[in-house]
Amino acid sequence: MILVTTESIPNREVEPLGMVTGSTIQTVHMGKDLVNGLKTLVGGELKSYTEMMEKARALATERMIHQAEGLGADAVVGVRISTSSIMQSASEVMVYGTAVRFIS
Repeated sequence: MILVTTESIPNREVEPLGMVTGSTIQTVHMGKDLVNGLKTLVGGELKSYTEMMEKARALATERMIHQAEGLGADAVVGVRISTSSIMQSASEVMVYGTAVRFIS
């Protein structure tokens, strides 16, 4: 599956099939959350949050691809990623775009 942030794919004519999405809400273990709270006092990267967001982006993207494959898509154009805070230590990641099929 080809994923691009652009609205088209160079040298390819496409037929739009519809919008596809994938999302997930993730959080970290309460113990890690407490350690991260202390880490904010001294600064630096909050690695468990970074890992959480990387996993969330990958899962949301995988879900979007699955939806696009169900439509018979060859690619997804105009891919965007959005995040939001649901509650303290929990974030939603949404990935979306337009599923397209290549025209011979």
